[in-house]
Amino acid sequence: MLLEFRVRNYRSIRDEQVLNLVASSGDKDLAETHLASTGLKSLPSTVRSAVVYGANASGKSTLLLALNYMRAVVAESATVIQPGQTYKVQPFKLDEEFAKQPTEFELAFLVGGIRHQYAFSMTAQRIVRESLLVYRTSKPTQWFSRRLADDGETYVYEFSAFLTGSRKLWQESTRPNALFLSTAAQLNSELLGPVFRWIVESVVVLPAGALVNHDLTTALLATDEGRATIRDFLSAADISIADVQAVPRKGIRNQFVFHAGGVAHATHEESEFLVPIFQHSTPKGSAKFELHEESEGTQRLYGLVAPVVDVLKEGRILVVDEIDCSLHTLLVRRIISMFHDPALNKRGAQLIFSTHDTSLLDHTLFRRDQIWFTEKDGDQATRLYPLSDFSPRKHEAWERGYLMGRYGAVPFFDELPDILQHISPRRPRPQFQPSDLTAA
Repeated sequence: MLLEFRVRNYRSIRDEQVLNLVASSGDKDLAETHLASTGLKSLPSTVRSAVVYGANASGKSTLLLALNYMRAVVAESATVIQPGQTYKVQPFKLDEEFAKQPTEFELAFLVGGIRHQYAFSMTAQRIVRESLLVYRTSKPTQWFSRRLADDGETYVYEFSAFLTGSRKLWQESTRPNALFLSTAAQLNSELLGPVFRWIVESVVVLPAGALVNHDLTTALLATDEGRATIRDFLSAADISIADVQAVPRKGIRNQFVFHAGGVAHATHEESEFLVPIFQHSTPKGSAKFELHEESEGTQRLYGLVAPVVDVLKEGRILVVDEIDCSLHTLLVRRIISMFHDPALNKRGAQLIFSTHDTSLLDHTLFRRDQIWFTEKDGDQATRLYPLSDFSPRKHEAWERGYLMGRYGAVPFFDELPDILQHISPRRPRPQFQPSDLTAA
């Protein structure tokens, strides 16, 4: 369960920004459905979802990318990243002072019902600081800390007696461009392994415009239970698919793999794989279609089945940038309601997403502490803030207030310029050739 995410000096984010998922103690609205219990007296509940609004280029995607980047560094620093390899991390470039400073990340989360707070700062060349706080009681214990010494080369470590195991081996094995947490987990630390796995496995990020991996959903078709799950998911979305099956085929599979170090490579392998086949039935007949023959919305929805089902089943965090891309607003509401249904979401799964769909700013769908905004200040630095900062009245029309600029985070336009003044009227129009319209 995610409690809080902090980031500083990453892309358009200059000053520290905080996404807080701890529920407001004084707000009782929709508490039975929209909140999940933490079991902690100090932080009794978290919200099951959070939505981020903002103008284009305001930093919505940057915030979600930052969370994914932190997860990727934890996952890969001790294994994929090689000695001496640099990271493709981007500090805030519009301020010379910040352009030279490290990028900072911090997560607060629950593992086994215990609050953990993990943080690190980094440059392209190395890890600068790293620490882990564990709240076994109301007072936290710092299990370890690591900081770059004044000489700029060596590190100073501090350990708590609570962190047992081969600490000297883990310390000596940690490279300057690797995290101590990741290294110790790879070397079988019993205490740090669960923390590492939570960060790597619990956060599932779907970037905007990225192709959703349909293979994950297709793999569910291998069992009767999986087929039933996919059919139920699609039928709940009012998609007119009578049945879906998987057919084995052989061919070349192309796949790009991206890493935190900024390195990407493609793989080309001949193998057998499953292809989903969809059956549509009407009173006048039936027909079968392959995935690429379905609408873009159906393709995206099909790709979302496996991530949503897995997140709900395992209690993970699903992060989706521009969730409304190719999906009807009522379908987006349907997906959000899955996370707000305690009978379906029994393990405290959370949904974090960005959108431009203002119709979702609805009292029946969200609480005030679930709605966040991003906007840029005069220095073009992203600022993140919640709707609750404005103390809106209980039945205030949030959508209308947002579109009127009451909460900020909307574009403001000057008088429309003459965009045609530089275009020659004699410029030829593009023409379609027959080859553009015929099959290859």
